Amino acid sequence: MKPAPFRYHRARDVEGATALLAELGDDAKVIAGGQSLVAMMNFRLARPAHLVDIGGLRELDHLGVGADGELRIGALTTHHTVEIASPHELGAGFDVIRDAMAWIGHLPIRTRGTVGGSMAHGDATAEWCLLAVLLDAEFVARGPRGQRRIPAREFFFGYYTTALDPDEILVEIVFPRPAPHAALTEFAERRGDFAIVSAAVDLDTDGRTVHSGRVALGGVAAMPVRVPEAEAVLAAGGSFRDCAEAAADAVDPPGDANGSAHYRKHLIRTLVERACEEAMSR
Repeated sequence: MKPAPFRYHRARDVEGATALLAELGDDAKVIAGGQSLVAMMNFRLARPAHLVDIGGLRELDHLGVGADGELRIGALTTHHTVEIASPHELGAGFDVIRDAMAWIGHLPIRTRGTVGGSMAHGDATAEWCLLAVLLDAEFVARGPRGQRRIPAREFFFGYYTTALDPDEILVEIVFPRPAPHAALTEFAERRGDFAIVSAAVDLDTDGRTVHSGRVALGGVAAMPVRVPEAEAVLAAGGSFRDCAEAAADAVDPPGDANGSAHYRKHLIRTLVERACEEAMSR
């Protein structure tokens, strides 16, 4: 299928883009890499009357660690740029972010798709969204009323719904601290497909003893979720298997054509334990 008719607008800078969005209202959508939006338009799942192209705004294409230790990623940075980033660019303790890129689609998608596009799309199975929830990322948004920072816990509202206002653009994602003992893993029917379930953990460990940890899941709810019940097991000194069991017991995943709720719970047990083991081995 082909998309419904629309008008194309090419932004020259962020201020011009947000002004266009404010003028055009809810009928406008931002496009950058187009790896999610174009597919939805072709299937007529999205029918924007206007597209505002920000793909040429090079100021939003950057990656680096600041003096305060925060990892800052511009919204137009591609997945592949992160995938091949040097240790100097990515900084110590952020290997989990680089490694997670291998799970995103295939190389052409990673080459065109952008970090900000994935976050703003708000797919519950997206690797970037899961990383943001796990690692307490902050989203820097800019609009006609200025700039604001939105914590990940307040950014995702549900299926393809975020805290971004219609006239705002996501300009940067900030990961505030390193996560040297973190890992993300997932399962899909075929490599590159959307994950049926994904799991990520961030352990506080000295290499021998786990003192506490964070556990997050994707594909089990309308948005990525933290699982405090599983985190409590880690804080109490429980095993990785007990942590995985607690995670599976704590959520009520949906059933669909990709798998039943029972099947997703089985995947949660497997993937959470595997992620814990991978994180511990770093």
